[in-house]
Amino acid sequence: MNSILTKDNIRLNSTALDKTDAIRQAGDLLVKAGYVTPAYVEGMLAREAITSTYLGNGVAIPHGRSEDKDTVYRTGLSVVQLPDGVEWEEGEKACLVVGIAAVADEHVDILTNLAEAIEDPAQAEHLVRATDAGSIVEQLNRPPQPQDS
Repeated sequence: MNSILTKDNIRLNSTALDKTDAIRQAGDLLVKAGYVTPAYVEGMLAREAITSTYLGNGVAIPHGRSEDKDTVYRTGLSVVQLPDGVEWEEGEKACLVVGIAAVADEHVDILTNLAEAIEDPAQAEHLVRATDAGSIVEQLNRPPQPQDS
């Protein structure tokens, strides 16, 4: 089975001119990895124009719209790390841009891990400052942690 997030899909210590550039970078990684067609990247930009994909704590998760499903070959993720951040919304900077292309729900565990990481400012900071793509893959690909009840 191919992993939906590999070191090759991560760009560390990047910069972006603006939100559109950051989304294009995340989308280009998805295209290069063979997850999507170039048209999917346009769908990511169109989706962002409808509603922001900024989650908080410096993380955004741009993805396509439901009508872009036919431009997805297989589920995959990309990560663009922007240590200096890029303005996503007024007053909010994204430092970690996670591009998502999904055929079904294979990406849900990674999104769960990402949500857990950004709830903890120290974990979010680790992702933003990581100097090894492997540590990002490890943090986001780990099995979901059981919730304390």
